[in-house]
Amino acid sequence: MTSGKDAMGEQPIFTCKAHVFHIDPKTKRSWIPASTLAVNVSFFYDSSRSLYRIISVEGTKAVINSTITPSMTFTKTSQKFGQWSDIRANTVYGLGFSSEAELNKFIEKFQEVKEATRSASNKASNGTVITTPVTSANASPVTTRASGGALSDAGPLLDPPSMQPSCTSPAPASTSQDETSGHHRTPQSSVSQPNDSPKHQSSEGKSPAPGPTSSTEVQLKYENDRLKLALAHSSANAKKWEVELATLKNNNMRLTSALQESTANVDEWKRQLHSYKEENQRLKSKYIELEAAKGGTEAAVELRKELATLRLRVETLEVELKSKEEDLKRVTAGKQPAEDRCKTLQQENAELQAGVSLAQAQLETALAAHESQRRVMETLNAQLLVRIQELAGIHREIATALQT
Repeated sequence: MTSGKDAMGEQPIFTCKAHVFHIDPKTKRSWIPASTLAVNVSFFYDSSRSLYRIISVEGTKAVINSTITPSMTFTKTSQKFGQWSDIRANTVYGLGFSSEAELNKFIEKFQEVKEATRSASNKASNGTVITTPVTSANASPVTTRASGGALSDAGPLLDPPSMQPSCTSPAPASTSQDETSGHHRTPQSSVSQPNDSPKHQSSEGKSPAPGPTSSTEVQLKYENDRLKLALAHSSANAKKWEVELATLKNNNMRLTSALQESTANVDEWKRQLHSYKEENQRLKSKYIELEAAKGGTEAAVELRKELATLRLRVETLEVELKSKEEDLKRVTAGKQPAEDRCKTLQQENAELQAGVSLAQAQLETALAAHESQRRVMETLNAQLLVRIQELAGIHREIATALQT
C-alpha cells in the first residue's frame, strides 16, 4: 500500500494491487478479465471538485475509472474477491486480491471514501450549493443505451472468476519474469494446480531474481497514470475556458452597446451645444445693434454681464464635454467594466443635462430681459419722436410768425 501527492490536482490517497475484471456486457452473468496482471488500483481525491475516484491503468488502457457516489456498495463475494457497480459507467467492476487481508483493507478504504462523499454531498445540499453532475470517464450515453439494461447500485452478484495465471495475484519478489511468461504459455496446467501448492512453491523458489528493470517499469506506469490524469484535467479545464470565453464575449457585447449609447448621447450634447452657441451669437448681435442704436444704458450693462456669464457657462460646458469625450476614449482603450462605467456615464449625463437645462433657463431669462428692454427702448423712441414732431411744429409756427 502506498500513498503520495499528484502534482496535477488529484491526490492518490490509497493504492493497492489487484486483478481487474469487468462484467460481460452481453450476458451480465460472467466476468471478463480487464488486466493481464495484477495492476495498481488507486483511490484519488480531487480537492477542487471534492470528488473521489478509483483509477487503474494498464499500459495505455484505463481499466478502471469510476467516480464514487454515496449510493455505491462494495460487496465481498469470496475471501479474495469483491465487486461494485458503477451506474454511470454502466458496468460492474471486480477485483481479485492476493489475500483476504488486502481485500479487507480495500473494503475499509472504500467505506471511508463513501462516507466522505456522503458528508460532502450533505454539506453541499444544506448550503444550497448547486454543482454540476460528474460522470465517470467511461460513461457514455451511447454505451448506456446500447447496454442490456440499467444496473442497480449493488449490481448483479456473480461468482468469483477462476483465477488463471494471467489474472492471479502477483508472484513473490523472488519470482522471475521468465516464470510469468511461462505461465502464460501453459494456462491449463496452472488452473488445475493451485498457486499455494507445495509443487508450485518449489518451482518459484528455484526461479532467478527479478531484473533491475522492474522498478523502472513501475515508475513508467506511474508516470503514465499521471499523464492520463493530466489529460483528463486538461479536458475539464478546456470546458471551463469555453464557459469563460462565452462570458467574456457577452461582457464585450454589453460594453460595446454601452459605448454606442454613450457616443449617441455625446452627439446629442454636441448638437444642443451648437444650438446654444447659435442662440448666444444671435443674442450678442441683437445686443450690439441695440447698444449702437440707443447707446449704453444700465439695462444694457446688466444684459452684457448676463451674456458674459452665459458665455462663460457655455465654455465650461465645452470643457466638460471634451473631458467626457476623453473619458470615452479611455474606456474604449482600456475596456473598463461596462456596468460601472455606464452608471458613471449616466450620472455625468444627468449632471450635464442639468447644467444645460440651467444654461437654457438663464438664456431664456436673458432673452426675456432683452425683450423687455427692447420694448422700453421702443417706447422711449416713440415718445422722443412725438416730442421732436411737436418741436418741429412749434418751429414752423415761430417761422411763420416771424415772416408775417
